[in-house]
Amino acid sequence: MLPLLDTHLHLIAPERQQYTWTEGAPALVGRAFTLEAYRALADPGGVGGALFMEADAEDYRAEARMVAEWARDPASGLLGLVASCRPEAESDAGFEAWLEEAPELGVVGFRRILHQSPDDLSRSDIFRANLRRIGARGLPFDLCFLARQLPVALELARACPETRLVLDHCGVPDIGGNNFAPWREAVRVLAGCDNVVAKLSGVFAYCAPGTASLATVRPWVEAVIEAFGPDRCLWGSDWPVVDMAGGDLPSWIAAFRTILAGYSADEQAAMAHRTAERVYGVQLPAGGG
Repeated sequence: MLPLLDTHLHLIAPERQQYTWTEGAPALVGRAFTLEAYRALADPGGVGGALFMEADAEDYRAEARMVAEWARDPASGLLGLVASCRPEAESDAGFEAWLEEAPELGVVGFRRILHQSPDDLSRSDIFRANLRRIGARGLPFDLCFLARQLPVALELARACPETRLVLDHCGVPDIGGNNFAPWREAVRVLAGCDNVVAKLSGVFAYCAPGTASLATVRPWVEAVIEAFGPDRCLWGSDWPVVDMAGGDLPSWIAAFRTILAGYSADEQAAMAHRTAERVYGVQLPAGGG
């Protein structure tokens, strides 16, 4: 079985961290989502390793330090962390201090949630200067924008051409509303920026309730692959958010593998793990790809 590298695993520990955003998500609020529960779902599907994706804890530095503890166990299957940051608010010294700490925590990239933020947040000089600092260290930055905000993402990509950017969740399309054409065009334009790659993730969560399935998401995923090309696409589970529209992780893995089957062996390997390895500077364990 072709191994998958999961670039978007959320682990939620409400006994140690505060996650205000889950208050609007009844399926998640107050619940722990552990590495053990994830592995029970992911391992049978051939997931050979994973990157922790920041879960927007109130104290994002404490969150990264907590997960770094878990990742030090080789049996965890965690290959690195995509940590949160605040490019718009940090002083030069404060942001540099966080970047300096990153290597000892196993941080392989950064993210700032932007799809719930004002459009102008990423337009400030300090935000863009800090993204360039991330790029200067050879680390990527994950972009999380709504479909209507993709022109803002395009501005950011053009302003920070030396920073590798990862478009999360296929650009957060409105699958439930079937708002396909404008989203596809915006994705195509963004794909014209060589510093952007696309993460094939999140799509189950954007389906109408009860409709998360291969048939529903396939046109959307394949449109992203067509725009970016397999060598610029990577995969993520978005667990446990993947469960929120009636889908689940095993179903998303099965759907993705069915989509993969329509491509050449080299293209499948790129989307399954090789692009992720290149972008985040990690490697699946020996025997895992």
